[in-house]
Amino acid sequence: VERVEVTLHVGAGTFRPIESDRVEDHRMHREWCAMSAEAIRAVQSARAEGRRVIAVGTTSARTLESFARATADGSPPPEAIDTDLMIKPGDDWLWADGLLTNFHQPRTTLLLLVGSLLGGADGAGVRCLRDLYEQAVAHDYRFFSYGDAMLLLPD
Repeated sequence: VERVEVTLHVGAGTFRPIESDRVEDHRMHREWCAMSAEAIRAVQSARAEGRRVIAVGTTSARTLESFARATADGSPPPEAIDTDLMIKPGDDWLWADGLLTNFHQPRTTLLLLVGSLLGGADGAGVRCLRDLYEQAVAHDYRFFSYGDAMLLLPD
């Protein structure tokens, strides 16, 4: 296991509910994130070698995927970026293969991100997420930021 650190300064907008009827109409807030050149090389090396990259937390996942998009064209990595990336079902995941996260509130971008990791645009990930949440409720799991966690390792 190799571990690298990333930084994302979380704003209140992360927890703000989606109030628009269409997800695409939701205005995502911007957050500052940073990833060292060494951390980027380690992630890119793991990907090139076929090893899994597991994000610990949705903020880490957003940081990884924001930097993946910022360097996808081969340009040198920036030291830091302001990201307004909203990962939703149907979006491609470029660097993160799995996620350790807690159970999130309904109608949040965090829940979209988790559903996106579990499946494509056909809704399979959302259905899988609903099943997971039904089990969590049935077994009295704790929700919110200091609740129980789940490890998601999609095929």
